[in-house]
Amino acid sequence: MPAYDFRAPRLYVDATLTAGAAVPLTPPQSHYLLYVLRLRPGDTVLVFNGRDGEWLARIEAAGRKAARLTLVEQTRAQPATAELHFLFAPLKHARLDYLVQKTVEMGAARLQPVITRHTQTTRVNLDRMRANAIEAAEQCGILNLPEIAAPRALADLIGGFARERLLVFCDEDADVKDPVNALAAARPPDGSSIPIAVLVGPEGGFAPDERAALMRLPRVVRLALGPRILRADTAAVAALALTQGVLGDWR
Repeated sequence: MPAYDFRAPRLYVDATLTAGAAVPLTPPQSHYLLYVLRLRPGDTVLVFNGRDGEWLARIEAAGRKAARLTLVEQTRAQPATAELHFLFAPLKHARLDYLVQKTVEMGAARLQPVITRHTQTTRVNLDRMRANAIEAAEQCGILNLPEIAAPRALADLIGGFARERLLVFCDEDADVKDPVNALAAARPPDGSSIPIAVLVGPEGGFAPDERAALMRLPRVVRLALGPRILRADTAAVAALALTQGVLGDWR
């Protein structure tokens, strides 16, 4: 089990973190610490920015309803960014919130909405996605925040797809009955890590020409996620668990 201090409050801050630095807090953050958690000047919290690791910080008063932090010491160094991208057809509201939170917990380094033929919604609130990503990272001891990318059409994504990246193409129509063995066959002989993208489509599935275009990419594993049809947000968790267990950082 990682040696995280899950009892201490954790906050994301958009500031450079160095020993002794003063970090201003936003009004909602000050309210949360002072009036929800009822912390006082001199109490400590953990902070991170996705770049400089995790730091122990001391609360300082900055007014009756405001607070700032003074950085004391680094508690964890910044880990390397994973080479795991998650590509998905956008979902609506609460289900998209869930998908973002869980994919962050599963270690995705980039979240890429993809517009396909059968995508049900094309409007994506990127600020809301980022807020959900930050919340998941705060709650789960995660130091790397994923890149939140703007939606791209599937054809455009395929046209610019990096040749060295393995695409794990999740498709309920795939003939593969053993996804673990299918993924294991894509593992480099020396066991080294490889850049990966996991694609989960809309609940209406992929159109035949979309499947054909995806399968023309140089490195593709097309697989089904078991004998049952999964909702897209459930499929995201299942696909990332399989990928991390066979090819990713769970090994």
